[in-house]
Amino acid sequence: MSQPIPATPESKPVVTQEPRARQVNPLWQAIIVLCGSATLLLALNQLLNLGFFVGATLLDTSYLYLIGALLVGIVFLTLPANAKASRTSVPWYDVLCFVLCAVVFVYFAFNAHRIISEAWEFMAPPLAVGVSIVGWLLLLEATRRAGGTAVFVVVAIISLYPVYADMMPGPISGLPQDFATTMAYHFTSSESVMGIPMRAFGELVIGFVMFGAVLQFTGAAEFFNNIAFALFGRVRGGPAKVSIFASGLMGSVSGSVVSNVLTTGVVTIPAMKRTGFSPAYAGGVEACASTGGVLMPPIMGATAFVMASFLGVPYGKIALAALVPSLLFYFALFMQIDGYAAKNKLRGLPRAELPDIAKTFAEGWQYILVFVFLIWLLLVEQVESLAPFYATGLLLVINQLKAKHRLNFAKLFKLIQGVTISLAELAALLAGVGLIIGAMSVTGLAGTLANDLVYLAGNNVYILLVMGALTSFIFGMGMTITACYIFLAIVLAPPLIAAGFDPVAVHLFMMYWGMVSFITPPVALASFVAAGISGAPPIKVGVQSMRLGSTMYFVPFFFVLNPALIMRGEPMEIVVVVITAFIGITFIAAALEGYLAGIGKLGEGILHLPCRLIMFAAGISMALPGGDSIGLSHVQLSAAGLGLAVIAALIAHIGRKPAT
Repeated sequence: MSQPIPATPESKPVVTQEPRARQVNPLWQAIIVLCGSATLLLALNQLLNLGFFVGATLLDTSYLYLIGALLVGIVFLTLPANAKASRTSVPWYDVLCFVLCAVVFVYFAFNAHRIISEAWEFMAPPLAVGVSIVGWLLLLEATRRAGGTAVFVVVAIISLYPVYADMMPGPISGLPQDFATTMAYHFTSSESVMGIPMRAFGELVIGFVMFGAVLQFTGAAEFFNNIAFALFGRVRGGPAKVSIFASGLMGSVSGSVVSNVLTTGVVTIPAMKRTGFSPAYAGGVEACASTGGVLMPPIMGATAFVMASFLGVPYGKIALAALVPSLLFYFALFMQIDGYAAKNKLRGLPRAELPDIAKTFAEGWQYILVFVFLIWLLLVEQVESLAPFYATGLLLVINQLKAKHRLNFAKLFKLIQGVTISLAELAALLAGVGLIIGAMSVTGLAGTLANDLVYLAGNNVYILLVMGALTSFIFGMGMTITACYIFLAIVLAPPLIAAGFDPVAVHLFMMYWGMVSFITPPVALASFVAAGISGAPPIKVGVQSMRLGSTMYFVPFFFVLNPALIMRGEPMEIVVVVITAFIGITFIAAALEGYLAGIGKLGEGILHLPCRLIMFAAGISMALPGGDSIGLSHVQLSAAGLGLAVIAALIAHIGRKPAT
């Protein structure tokens, strides 16, 4: 049997992060598992119309309220209120919050028909208003624990916006509502707590979170690492190239950058250091590879499903649109790694230390089969909501035939517990940020803000695009990617779309720029976690991450300016734009690393910097899609790019020192 690549003693990773979740006792574990099991059964009943509720009609809102009742309160059991709170026992106040949270959501689920028939959105009875206020307070605290202080502050302030909407300056003023009406609207309308984020969660996200957890629990991480080492471990810079493959697959499944770094980085970073990569470079490679995984189809984490709901398009279209940009990101990372390894004459790992590819496939073929099955369901059958359940069922059946990861009752219990905790955190976060949507909806700001922002930008769509990028980056520093995306989809997407940009391109643009903060100091969460494994100073890893992941900064501008890069347009145009983009990215990677395959080092001495700058300009010209928005045709830009690349190559050749 093939084994994971061992870490050598000198490069043994040390991760000192304290566990975020509380380790609860068996009683609470059983309650969490019961809630999780009920959630999965409820979701299956809703999606497959199994008819569990005989003689009663379960409205969509009733279903979502019940999901909230089962999941949101679990955050109080599993995530301590602060660093000083107990991580082994559940204090009385968290038990009270758990019970109250369930009572609030059950109350609204029980009254779902009355909410609609009696228009509780604006005429709720006093009891409903009181329950809404309690629910609002609980949801804010649950959002803080699940998403952090920055999310809490933004959600808390904006959720109360209807109360002071008439006091705000012109562009951001709205129709005011009193406090009671605002609270009731948040919990009884289909535009706030039960709005798009929670609907996407109930219809799509639950199944994919479960699928990702089952994949990891049944050994997918080990298989992805082993197959990557078997395929790329021996080539120059092999362990770093392994990181791209393994982290891309795991990140797409898990949707979490940090867990991706911790899952694959503990294997790939020590292996990179062993073969000659500096600790900072190794950490930067893993941080970029793990960040890019969340942008890689077919799963892309929870954000892509929320995006599909916002746009009202099948998830398959989002995944297809995201394919080329994510491949461009990883291709640029691959080319930079290859250039670094060539410059520094780094070799791969010895064959004796690498897994046997035949044995690796024999042990993990089921993961490939399940992925193919999932993609077929998503793109061909287009059953997005049911696809992860079918794929999970297939994986579990095959898994039980193999002894290594076969589930028994104890393992199944642990699996459901892990799935439930992940779902609970996401449910609390999505329900909480739904308050932002509700506040803008009830005041009418959602409908007027687009025109106001265009006006503030001086009707210049490019300034608006840069404003969108900077805003996405800033919010991405303090929020999870899902919370950041939802806020920007409400505020910035409408004006960009109104300016004439493709809707799918705009939403992907905001997702990409929201992810930039994971590799950009001063926050650079992925880089700092990778630094803990590599042993390098966090800032050095952050700087390396910025350079290695630099394509993430400008590729979004490319596909917004020409949607052919996201597979939207005439077939021939798509082919040409994609090919020239990959050539351009090759030149950009060469400029960033100072090395181009087939040419070698880009100049030496005084010619080194000019040569790299010219090559970078060549790459931008080749990769930038032409059109009316640029003022130059794609043919003109490509010709200019090729010309500049030839000039850079000639300078590199002329300036090369003769071999001695």
